Amino acid sequence: MFSDELKAFRRLGFRHFLLQILNFASVIASGLMLWKGLGLILNTESPIVVVLSGSMEPAFYRGDLLFLTNPPGQRYHTGDITVYKIPGAEIPIVHRVLETRNVFMPFDNSTENRAINKRLAKLKLPPGEHQLMLTKGDNNHVDDIDLYQGLEWLNQRHIVGKVRGFLPYIGYVTIAMNDFPQLKYALLGGLGLLAVIQRE
Repeated sequence: MFSDELKAFRRLGFRHFLLQILNFASVIASGLMLWKGLGLILNTESPIVVVLSGSMEPAFYRGDLLFLTNPPGQRYHTGDITVYKIPGAEIPIVHRVLETRNVFMPFDNSTENRAINKRLAKLKLPPGEHQLMLTKGDNNHVDDIDLYQGLEWLNQRHIVGKVRGFLPYIGYVTIAMNDFPQLKYALLGGLGLLAVIQRE
């Protein structure tokens, strides 16, 4: 099946093999630079995410590809669809903002201010004004407090980004590769093999 390719590979030699590996590495590096560049421009660690569950149906379905932005200082409003990530959790969650609250963390440590600080201590907010958010999936019956791992509210540092657009079902490729790791390795191995034995 690959006999012609193997003969061509032997004819071209080791130097050609190294050149093809460098070409493959440059394609991978270009993709990573594009990903990091988008993240830098859009101010988010992940400019594109895939919906992994049905918690946001009918707005988004499993496999939809979402495009995110997170401009500095952006205020979120009730109804905005955000992607957030709780420290210690691996997977970001796509849910709608159900409620927002503005709080001011005082600079001094008076008795009145200690009560405020104690209630919000788990958020570890520095002094100043902060926006707190409560989220919920459109298809869920209750809010997300149980997902917050002991927190009562989310704040800006938990937000990965705000959804600005989507492509339906495109993310199923990613879901399939995560659900079936053998498929991911076969696909990467096949692409690497094609890059190495390509004659151009």
